[in-house]
Amino acid sequence: MTRFALTVVRHGETRFNKEKIIQGQGIDEPLSETGFKQAAAAGIFLSNVRFTHAFSSDLMRTKQTMHGILEKSKFCKDMTVKYDSRLRERRYGVVEGKALSELRAMAKAAGEECPAFTPPGGETLDQVKMRGKDFFEFLCQLMQSAQKEHFSQGAPSCLETSLAEIFPLGKKRGSELNSDGGARELVASVLVVSHGAYMRSLFDYFLTDLMCSLPATVSKSELVSVTPNTGISLFVINFEEGREVKPTIQCICMSLQDHLSGAAETR
Repeated sequence: MTRFALTVVRHGETRFNKEKIIQGQGIDEPLSETGFKQAAAAGIFLSNVRFTHAFSSDLMRTKQTMHGILEKSKFCKDMTVKYDSRLRERRYGVVEGKALSELRAMAKAAGEECPAFTPPGGETLDQVKMRGKDFFEFLCQLMQSAQKEHFSQGAPSCLETSLAEIFPLGKKRGSELNSDGGARELVASVLVVSHGAYMRSLFDYFLTDLMCSLPATVSKSELVSVTPNTGISLFVINFEEGREVKPTIQCICMSLQDHLSGAAETR
């Protein structure tokens, strides 16, 4: 059995987030001043976590957020980040660079509702979900190699300990992280920085296809809503190598924002 942790963070605020303008893939907007502060705050919050892998969308706002997180880390400052186009935001076609209200009006004219509506040149929700599925399956394959390396080198069992210090904040949630009694150590702790609509599709895949279990504090609607800027979600994944059995996924916390300490929340 292979067991690893997946921490997923949405990028910090951009000027277009604040102005409710759609960025998608075609608008490569940098973080705003608030966005840089949010990324730094997330980095301080995660500073004691020992990540083994880091993946980011290759768009500027996610790259800058990842840098802001890692530069505050006590253990991962020099970690190599892999930039993956599969983690990019949903493509919105003709409405990229236009107001969110324009997308909603276009959807209404077509007799549909957001987010199910696909503007001309945009990706369907199923296409975004398939990108998420492809990346997740790639991660699981990578973790099989990580497990062999982990045990061959006698890696210290500090990955789960570093997560348990901050995820989550109470005993009840902490017991969720250790629900299997600690019988299987984490072989890896993966950090991913991505985008709101993409993350919503990825989490929907976890919930709908892989039957992700949720803590009592998280509702299904919360799992598939858009994560706020630098909202942090943690999952623990278990799977068996070489078997046609779906991985089991446990959501530890969803869209955590404690690190923002009153900073403006944007969507």
